[in-house]
Amino acid sequence: MSIKEILTYPDSRLKQESSEIEKFDALLQSIIQDLEDTMAEGPGAVGIAAPQIGYPIRSVIVDVSSRKKIKHHGHLVLINPEITEWHGLKTGREGCLSVPDFTGNVVRAEKIKLNAYNQLGESMNFEMEGYEARAVQHEIDHLDGLLFLDRLVSRKNDLFKRKNYK
Repeated sequence: MSIKEILTYPDSRLKQESSEIEKFDALLQSIIQDLEDTMAEGPGAVGIAAPQIGYPIRSVIVDVSSRKKIKHHGHLVLINPEITEWHGLKTGREGCLSVPDFTGNVVRAEKIKLNAYNQLGESMNFEMEGYEARAVQHEIDHLDGLLFLDRLVSRKNDLFKRKNYK
């Protein structure tokens, strides 16, 4: 088990664009395991991106299956994910492991079509909507060097101090 430190804002590594993955080798499998272990150990996140633990490569994990009554595709390891279509816009509250003290309102597409590879290099295509589509868009932003903070319409009106529950 290899739990990595999660990079937090304003770490400059979070602003780097990630490289495409070309080799589906043992190193990639090791990085994916680091992502799995770190996400499992964290505070109930529904996604994590490789750049958040210091690997500037295009790999994310998304799993919204713990949320009741929403459509989802289960636990997804997405390599080189690419959104090919998007429809509708909706504002929703987002949080982030890399911005632990705040949440914010962000406008995202309601429905997306996504192409990606799994950890074995097999091509996959998805149609996603709602919360799962939002989570995937959020994680892909990490691959492009963006945080939800970069998508706020207004830092004054759309950024909120996270509540601490004991």
